[in-house]
Amino acid sequence: MNITATTIKQDIRKVSPAQLTDWLTGQGQPGFRAKQIQEWLWKKSATSFSQMTNLPLPIRELLDTHYEIRPLTVDQQQRSNDGTIKSSFRLFDGNLVEGVLIPALRHDDTDRMTACVSSQVGCSLTCKFCATGYMDRKRNLDAAEIYDQVVAIDRQSRETYDVPLSNIVYMGMGEPLLNYKNVLESIDRITSPNGLGMSPKRITVSTAGIAKMIRQLGDDGVKFNLALSLHAANDAKRDTIMPINESNTLAALGDALSYFYQKTGTRVTFEYILFYNFNDTLQDAEELWKFTKRVPAKVNIIEYNPIAEASFKNTDPQTLDRFAAYLEQKGVMVNVRRSRGKDIDAACGQLAGKK
Repeated sequence: MNITATTIKQDIRKVSPAQLTDWLTGQGQPGFRAKQIQEWLWKKSATSFSQMTNLPLPIRELLDTHYEIRPLTVDQQQRSNDGTIKSSFRLFDGNLVEGVLIPALRHDDTDRMTACVSSQVGCSLTCKFCATGYMDRKRNLDAAEIYDQVVAIDRQSRETYDVPLSNIVYMGMGEPLLNYKNVLESIDRITSPNGLGMSPKRITVSTAGIAKMIRQLGDDGVKFNLALSLHAANDAKRDTIMPINESNTLAALGDALSYFYQKTGTRVTFEYILFYNFNDTLQDAEELWKFTKRVPAKVNIIEYNPIAEASFKNTDPQTLDRFAAYLEQKGVMVNVRRSRGKDIDAACGQLAGKK
């Protein structure tokens, strides 16, 4: 059967409130219904028009004739021994992305529940230590698909731990700043009083380092947190593991981060994986310390999570402790992040949308 333009329904979550109002009045319906519909979509996370029970049935039927909602679905779900839950999400076009629920480890912080969400199907940056980097980038996620991951993971948190989400990190599949518009729109939907109402200070966007877009974040005056996946404060080494550094050098990134801080006043987080016999010497620590002086920052030292495609190894505990101690002696705020969900390939750098 040939599909004509008249048989294709429009994704209602890509329709602006003004457009929806105009359409409703054109159909002889009161324009105020648009606000009710928007509330169902973004505040109550409705996945069908039949759920919109304060709308008259004829309007629901009218919506169903012309529009559709394209919610993602949980394709598979795995639970780690440490309580981490990894989900494979099926998108409307059949593509898969992964998201992770990371519960608090410490008994005194049981209310901390973090969602790690994806922003692209695959990735184009080819970082040598990341499983997603060995995939092709198929497409960007739209704002609603990112929003849906948060809704689904929040539901998992409530059902499994009886606690709502407290934090969101854009550290899953893809480079968020190469999907700039949709990422910022998703954060607006998540933080808006007309959406999920979360605080932007509970959200962190992690980038491999796109200097131009970091500056754009400053110009846009964003309220969320920014993390840079650094992993080497030496251009030659960073070029080796992160080819994006060849066009976004450390000097360019340092200038962009200074601009971002000047515009937003938000301290930056540097993420640093210690690879055995590559970037784990005291000289590497000194280079990192000097780079942190460019902008108020803290450093998260991250445990490496091996992947089949790469031969990198995690550094040994003594070297890690020595590296962290050097930074702390220089006055750098350091957190050592232990990996979560390694037994189900849910840890940092392991997400690959496997079928």
